[in-house]
Amino acid sequence: MVTPSGGLGELHGPDGGRYWFHGGHWYRWNGAGWAVWGAPIGLFVPFLPFYFTTVWWDGVPYYYANDTYYLWDDDQQQYEVVAPPDGIESGGTSRAPASNQLFVYPKNGQSAEQQDKDRYECHRSAVSQTGFDPTVSGGGVAPEDMAVKRNDYFRAQVACLEGRGYTVK
Repeated sequence: MVTPSGGLGELHGPDGGRYWFHGGHWYRWNGAGWAVWGAPIGLFVPFLPFYFTTVWWDGVPYYYANDTYYLWDDDQQQYEVVAPPDGIESGGTSRAPASNQLFVYPKNGQSAEQQDKDRYECHRSAVSQTGFDPTVSGGGVAPEDMAVKRNDYFRAQVACLEGRGYTVK
């Protein structure tokens, strides 16, 4: 048996069990002492192990450490121990999803109304040229074409906006 010290202290899982987290390992009280145990699904913790990795799945950041997945819960203001989503082991990535935001600055004193009009017209033109529409789920293209079409869309939009007198970042 192990007698953990430090860590998060004693926690009570959704199953009513007594748990302890220390040094990257979970322990459960078995009536006679603390035994190494898997993390209890549904338990909330105030912080993550210092060696966690962020794994992105369907645009959601999961936090992974020592065979355990966590999700941030805004309501609880804590991390919840969760079951790994189906397929995350084969398809998750540590790279954050690409942003769909362009930063557009008028060079020629365009009014706010003109900027809105130009942005919309350049968006429509880029969609027409590439078939990719970031306002539609998956861009409206086949999954295998999404990365290339997304890049083409943004290049077309940037070219249009620059041609209308904007600096685009």
